[in-house]
Amino acid sequence: MTQPMQLAIVQAHAQRLAGFAPQPVPPTPSTDPIHRAALAACSQLGFIAADALCLARAWQAQTARLGHFDPTHWPDTPADFGLQERPHAAPFATCPQRLGLYAVMPDATWVGRMAQAGAPTIQLRFKSSDTRAIEREVRAAVENVKGSQALLFINDHWRAALDVGAYGVHLGQEDLAELSETELTELRASGTRLGISTHGYAEMRLADAISPSYIAIGAVFPTTLKTMPTAPQGLARLADYARLMQAYPLVAIGGIDAARLPSVIATGVGSAAVVRALTQAPEPHAALRELLILMNHAEMKWAT
Repeated sequence: MTQPMQLAIVQAHAQRLAGFAPQPVPPTPSTDPIHRAALAACSQLGFIAADALCLARAWQAQTARLGHFDPTHWPDTPADFGLQERPHAAPFATCPQRLGLYAVMPDATWVGRMAQAGAPTIQLRFKSSDTRAIEREVRAAVENVKGSQALLFINDHWRAALDVGAYGVHLGQEDLAELSETELTELRASGTRLGISTHGYAEMRLADAISPSYIAIGAVFPTTLKTMPTAPQGLARLADYARLMQAYPLVAIGGIDAARLPSVIATGVGSAAVVRALTQAPEPHAALRELLILMNHAEMKWAT
């Protein structure tokens, strides 16, 4: 009974979601035929186990809500994924729905350069195990955005960010997992904004449970900057994620440059993060100006 439904899902979405190697079908206690068919189909389409299970549950919920099985309708309703009802009971402080071009910079000097050149959103991603060096760099980054319109997020070093009143902090999944409930409560109570990295449906559900200020999705394209837990997600998956999570400000990240920026914004995300497109550009200020123009044009086109 499940095989025809599995085949129908695959046939409806294989071309759109091409490029991913089939994954092993994870075990499930469910005996529901829709659940099992969707689980097998999504595994065949290349979704890792955790994400395939999320999609199987969502497809089962979607079918119950619609009253019929529709293999062509990729699940994109928040309630079908078990996301929180809005408004959330204890959300983090809000930030703009569209954060625009999001420059991820390696140190405070770069942060200052991009802030003064007009980058609307900046993240300090300073890698060090030296506590004093971290504190100095975070403090300098906050000072370097003063007098500009830039919104500054501090990656990872959330205590240092709170100490100097940074606009917000950004945490990856590993950083988030290390936070105790007490620390998470402290972070929320501080009034800071929180961004969380995600790499698929299961991590987006985890992020939603915390009610962050924004959600980052990636890596969209291949990147050499860090080892990613999943394959590059591509534009089709990004568009699906954007429809599901559209109530949040969304930041696409990973391998984005001037050539790829318009197609990224066309998926419905309100921000695109860039790293090497600025730090490795021969003329970073000129590169920033080009990216800002492209972002503006892409947003105008998307809005119409």
